[in-house]
Amino acid sequence: MFRTLTIAAIMLAGTSIALPAFAVDENNISIGITAAGAPLGLHGVDPVAFIQTGNPVEGTATHTSVHDGVAYYFASDANKTAFESDIAAYLPQNGGFCTFGVSVGKKFDGDPSYAAVIDDKLYVFLNQAVFDAFNKDRSGTISKAATNWKDIRSTAVADL
Repeated sequence: MFRTLTIAAIMLAGTSIALPAFAVDENNISIGITAAGAPLGLHGVDPVAFIQTGNPVEGTATHTSVHDGVAYYFASDANKTAFESDIAAYLPQNGGFCTFGVSVGKKFDGDPSYAAVIDDKLYVFLNQAVFDAFNKDRSGTISKAATNWKDIRSTAVADL
């Protein structure tokens, strides 16, 4: 058993891909690498379709765009093109981390199942309870998150 684990560890070490620090620290990414060579952002949900419809729409690897070391999936080539034409308009806020978490100085997973599109910006949250807490003071939470994001953006999750 030990030999098998050691061989597996050596194989993984030999094939590891170095990720840019900003991809790991500034963006909420899935573990692993996509075929595009970058970790997946927004749990594979199409950010363009989400902002347009207000609902999570799964993207596919067929329509992938990489921005700042993060791969985003899209439901169509048209959505991929829209994203690439105005990236800032479609990126999830706070690097895709939970907006409520950022408002309290933490980087929690942002699950697109719990999200809101406000003023054409996508905000994601950890779970239903956190989303409900956000809904009690949307503008206050967004404001606190925007202020905190400036300070914690490049800070590793483990350091918060």
